[in-house]
Amino acid sequence: MSSTAGEFPDQLDTPTLDAEFSSLLHAISEHGGYAFVRMAAQAGAGDFRAAEAAREMAWEQLHSGPWHSVQPVWRDAYSMACLRVAKLHFAGGEFKEALRVLDMGIIMGGTLLRKDLDSAVHKVSAKARGDGDPRVSQDQGANGSPSSSSSSKSERQLVRDGLDKAEMLRVLPEKSLSCNIVVKRSALSLEGFLREYVMSGLPVIISDSMTHWPARTKWNDLDYLKTVAGDRTVPVEVGKNYLCPEWKQELIPFSQFLERIQATDSSSVVPTYLAQHPLFDQVVGQKYVRLYPASLSEELHPYSEIMLCNSSQVDLDNIDEALFPKVQDLEFLDCILEEGEMLYIPPKWWHYVRSLTTSLSVSFWWSDSGNSTVS
Repeated sequence: MSSTAGEFPDQLDTPTLDAEFSSLLHAISEHGGYAFVRMAAQAGAGDFRAAEAAREMAWEQLHSGPWHSVQPVWRDAYSMACLRVAKLHFAGGEFKEALRVLDMGIIMGGTLLRKDLDSAVHKVSAKARGDGDPRVSQDQGANGSPSSSSSSKSERQLVRDGLDKAEMLRVLPEKSLSCNIVVKRSALSLEGFLREYVMSGLPVIISDSMTHWPARTKWNDLDYLKTVAGDRTVPVEVGKNYLCPEWKQELIPFSQFLERIQATDSSSVVPTYLAQHPLFDQVVGQKYVRLYPASLSEELHPYSEIMLCNSSQVDLDNIDEALFPKVQDLEFLDCILEEGEMLYIPPKWWHYVRSLTTSLSVSFWWSDSGNSTVS
């Protein structure tokens, strides 16, 4: 680690950690973490090796068994250790390393110190981008994106080509877009959405609720995405889906994820997805979505294992008609989800999703408290 802390007087503020430090160490001690407590105390005094050692100890506890069996206090311990390591990296001007460690704290840590992690990410990201540095900003356009002179607009676009309808129908499951299309609505009020679709348990596409989103244009600019998030660490899923034997999860820089999804046209590249849909919002690109109602669950042959009971054994891309002879006769709704459209998927409906172009989407999840009424 660099020892040039004096050149960067700014420090990362951690008010929650400062307030909860003693009580958190006490809780960790009660769960047998005496060695961690010793290292954490030394880390608080500026010992980088002790800070890394504490992070490694917490990491081992996070992997001591199934995720649900890990004591929550060890998740908070990991967050605390990440904050200590990141503060020392930041003091040494090692902003990318600080950002990587903070992201790991957000992804793998607990909730107690989340505000400290988020505020630290904001500050470190600004430093890493060189916000306020005229040597950096003079070569950048609005929103931190490189100016148009650095590359042509088409070269900067994440999605460049239009959709080939003939090619699309060739790769989609049989009978796609030939039966019932999901209803598309505009100017739909919240009351109308709740009454006509949420309470009725029906899917709907809302076509005009994202027109004001800056992401509609910004997320299709590769330079913008790399500038604001290229150094962030993100969890990704690699493979067709989690039922395939080659499927796996990785933690990689967002810039590397962008490179992978740009290369998905190559047959040698395995598809990569951001690891995460009641409300599924298409921001960039296009997706095909097929929906089957919950009433057809038995006919879709879900797995019997508890962990996979919400997954169908039927592969719509390659249906085994000997095992599932009636699947082709099941009724479904489907659609092409265009940029700027939101799709509401009712609870327990089965869904098949396929990207038709390189695409970026957002999912909103919420729970039904059971006490909401619609007049």
